Amino acid sequence: MGVISVQLVVTMVMASVIQKIIPHYSFARWLLCSGSLRWYQHPTEDELRTLAGKQQKGGKSKKDRKYNGHLENKPMTIPKDIDLQLETKSIAEVDTLALHYFPEFQWLVDFTVAATVVYLITELYFCVAEPNEEMNISVVWSLLVLAFVTKILFSLTAHYFRLEEGGERSLCITFAFFFFVKAMAILIVTENYLEFGLETGFANFSESAVKFLENQGLESQGPISKLTFKLILALLCALIGAFLTFPGLRLAQMHLDALTLNNCKVTQTLLHINFLAPLIMVLLWVKPITKDYIMNPTFGKDSVPLMSEKTYDTLRLWVILLLCVLRLAMMRHHLQAYLNLAQKGVLQMKKEAGRISTVDLQKMVARVFYYLCVIALQYIAPLVMLLHTTFLLKTLGGYSWVIYPEENLPCLSNEDSSPAEVGQDEVQASQTVAQLSVALGGLRTVFSPLLFRGLLSFFTWWIAACLFSTSLFGLFYHQYLMAA
Repeated sequence: MGVISVQLVVTMVMASVIQKIIPHYSFARWLLCSGSLRWYQHPTEDELRTLAGKQQKGGKSKKDRKYNGHLENKPMTIPKDIDLQLETKSIAEVDTLALHYFPEFQWLVDFTVAATVVYLITELYFCVAEPNEEMNISVVWSLLVLAFVTKILFSLTAHYFRLEEGGERSLCITFAFFFFVKAMAILIVTENYLEFGLETGFANFSESAVKFLENQGLESQGPISKLTFKLILALLCALIGAFLTFPGLRLAQMHLDALTLNNCKVTQTLLHINFLAPLIMVLLWVKPITKDYIMNPTFGKDSVPLMSEKTYDTLRLWVILLLCVLRLAMMRHHLQAYLNLAQKGVLQMKKEAGRISTVDLQKMVARVFYYLCVIALQYIAPLVMLLHTTFLLKTLGGYSWVIYPEENLPCLSNEDSSPAEVGQDEVQASQTVAQLSVALGGLRTVFSPLLFRGLLSFFTWWIAACLFSTSLFGLFYHQYLMAA
């Protein structure tokens, strides 16, 4: 049956690579420790004491107080306008041991790389060999990637909910309700404006499910109503929106800092395109704005058909992939902009009057580096989610990577063995396999490419819409509200 094939060999080899090679040659560790990222080291207490003009303590200080026979040192304070210059250092592998969420970051990135390689090899295999009855095992890898991304985003969001002070919890709940209402509004928009194919996919799913149940001797009006279907989608959209709230807000801050850090016009242009990438993805499914003008551009009074609908669908997949590659390429600029917050905080402190304890100053500087992997996860997790949702859209939706795809219908005919040469046990086994094949074929007609096209197109669009909405709000917050 087609599962035990080249795909199984590729999966076993990649599992061995994940277990044996990736711990020594990690792409996630290379992203942080390749030498391009520099972090600011917090000053020691002796350095701060020297800068403050104090001498080393030789004995008991006048500020020491004695309670019940124990000495309690009062925290040393220094002026905020102290002439402090932070030292920088390239991130080494030993430095990553102190980073919060580094194991999660390393596992997500390395497993995503492995799953992407499996997907590319599988796509090449299906393009060359063109197997008809073989399951595409890269779907399982992509689903595992999405499961790991969801788990990590859930743990990051739960961390904000555990904070007693601050408005992080209220902000997550507010954005969840906002995205729930937004999803309900989007789901009532007709296909003439937002072309997901949800209506067509759900209608095909309901009809195929009724026929499948009738063939099994069961009577049903359908597995689920349209209202319940859209309500479940809206709840999932609210959950995704809550998960992507802080990644979008953090991206806006890093975008502003990266623009001030880089003076090169080309880099600034790429940063702007990277920030607007989710908006570009959103517009790809807005039919009156993009599809009608790209497929049938107007020259004078006549509209000239430029490409077919299948070509546009393929072009849309390629645009999403290229924007994902651009976001990965801009990752180091954003992470360095985040690491510079330590120096930015010290410069802001020098403008203030008063004194600060040395412990608080050290925490302010060190906290930036220790939460680097949290920021890296908030940056790369939506990227991974978009990438593998697009992979699933292509595979399960029946699309093609070729710009001018040809319609290939799968061959469903099977060659039967000669009954004269087959024993009774083999005949029974063949009948069992045939019954399972019929059942799986019925399920395949229920979960058709039309359904997957509608669902995965909608979720790809929704992830991009959530990212752009939250990053746009973050841009407004950091540029105008914080400045005010």
